[in-house]
Amino acid sequence: MPHISANDLKTKGISAIELALSTAPEAIVSVRGKDKFVVMDMAHYHYLRECELDAALAQTRADLAAGRAVQESPEAHLARLDAM
Repeated sequence: MPHISANDLKTKGISAIELALSTAPEAIVSVRGKDKFVVMDMAHYHYLRECELDAALAQTRADLAAGRAVQESPEAHLARLDAM
């Protein structure tokens, strides 16, 4: 994964990010020699969000299949939470 220093970002601006992202989908921004941020283009961000949502859906389906879910009214839910 390419690195962009904070100084390069300050002096070169968005062109430093565009150059780094031309060879990889993500780039690390380092501040004072330490990795601090990750930048990516929006298409890659949306892809990662979709993967995250697919994983959450798979986990929910697994919980439902394993019986780790409760079906109840809002009132019953609040009463159960109060009892905890």
